[in-house]
Amino acid sequence: MLRYLLNRLVGLVAVMFLVATIVFVILRLTPGDPAAVMLGPQASQQDIDTLRARLGLDQPLPVQYATWLGQLARGDLGQSIFLDKPVLAALADRAEPTFWLTLMSLAIASAIALPVGILSAVRRGTALDQSVVTFSMFTSSVPSFWLGLLLMQIFSVRLGWLPVAGYGGPDASIATRLSHLVLPAIVLGLVNSALITRFIRASMLDVLRDDYVRTARAKGLPERKVILKHAARNALIPILTVLGLTTALLVSGAVVTETVFGLPGVGSLVVSAVLRRDYPVIQGALLVIAAIYVLINLFIDLLYLLVDPRVRY
Repeated sequence: MLRYLLNRLVGLVAVMFLVATIVFVILRLTPGDPAAVMLGPQASQQDIDTLRARLGLDQPLPVQYATWLGQLARGDLGQSIFLDKPVLAALADRAEPTFWLTLMSLAIASAIALPVGILSAVRRGTALDQSVVTFSMFTSSVPSFWLGLLLMQIFSVRLGWLPVAGYGGPDASIATRLSHLVLPAIVLGLVNSALITRFIRASMLDVLRDDYVRTARAKGLPERKVILKHAARNALIPILTVLGLTTALLVSGAVVTETVFGLPGVGSLVVSAVLRRDYPVIQGALLVIAAIYVLINLFIDLLYLLVDPRVRY
């Protein structure tokens, strides 16, 4: 177990180094000068060159890369060019909406996908199964921004049940802020439930064909016990995998939804940083998202050991 963890941690460091290198190269190849964007179109070339020197953008790319790696080794993601604060502080200020949005979206997606996927597999070939497959294909093809605007028009503008956008004022309570996340969470939950439903259905169909399921039924066990205790438990490995991947995708893929609903989360921070060419914020945000992605995968792999003892061998 310890050797496995050490190998995974070494792999995590290698992946993060590769991600850092790719992010650095891509950003430096992107057209646009942060100094020119900051000073505006009326700035002179001398002012731009002075600001570039102050920000260290006039140095050769290998020097900038080595400097940035040294900062990363100390746990420093750099200083935001436009916000004039550390990148970690900027990400921490925007983390709360993204965190709650991810949890609520995952809860909605799981609440829809788990029972629907299992029921679809048990009723394979019926009208219910065909309806589930059709609904999954439809929801997976619907753009999240279009669904968000549609729900906003119905539940916020016409019915007035939920806030249109935003995250509440600085003194808003947790309940008020969570009410602003209901619609975006429903949007992300519905869109991502389609993928989870299809994985659960496919996994359950594989398990239901196994001999131990037929043996359990032959012993006269109740169908509910056969499905939930024997079949669903042995189908957890691929289900845990898709849940982990969905969680990581929700963290990194909420940019469009946060923009539509005006949420001050990490996604909107990344969008504004891209428009401003704020290299430190873009690099730091992508690295943090990649680290979350890798850590979630590691956590899911460790859960395999608890769910299925055969994985240990």
